[in-house]
Amino acid sequence: MTASEDKGVWVFGYGSLIWKVDFPIEDQKFGCITGYARRFWQKSHDHRGTEQNPGFVVTLLQLEELQKLENTDASNLESICWGMAYKIKSGHEEQVLKHLDFREKDGYTIHRVNVHSSEPSKNNPDQSVIVSNAIVYIGRTDNPSFGGPVSIQTVAKTIHKSVGPSGSNKEYLLNLCHALRSKSSNALDTHLAQLEEIILELDTTTPVSPLLSHNSIHTKV
Repeated sequence: MTASEDKGVWVFGYGSLIWKVDFPIEDQKFGCITGYARRFWQKSHDHRGTEQNPGFVVTLLQLEELQKLENTDASNLESICWGMAYKIKSGHEEQVLKHLDFREKDGYTIHRVNVHSSEPSKNNPDQSVIVSNAIVYIGRTDNPSFGGPVSIQTVAKTIHKSVGPSGSNKEYLLNLCHALRSKSSNALDTHLAQLEEIILELDTTTPVSPLLSHNSIHTKV
């Protein structure tokens, strides 16, 4: 079945949705989106931090704006972001989208992306599309919880100490890295790998164990 033939509502997750799917699904596909990079630049006041001491969670930035924010050449930036696409179970779309709107309420807005099975070819980018027009939640640079640009050391130190209603910020980062590695050895972007390395250096005595049994978490319901 081609992407254009596969009807239904799909959601692309690039953060906690990769390992924490808390809504009914019919199908799931591991893939990537192009033209965006993942950064831990979205402040979290309600999940992995508090109003007084916000943590950091991931958002997506278009390469053009990230190039300006990081004052770097486009050739230095990774041009794809790996994650999971989920097809919402038929008949549950309205309920699930309301749930996701609430879950992502701290500065995120809805956008649409195509999900690819691999990095798309420049000559025929549509050939690798596995999901068309998937919903993705992005914390844009103009949202009040956007905290970037931030140095990698500052982000790591904040993640290391932050805790919120959904758990520790370290757990979020380490589970994200673990989930991506479990899908593909090439899925972990440099930004996440650098943060993981710093966090493990900061916390060698009481490391946070990643969540286990991704197969059970991703079971269709």
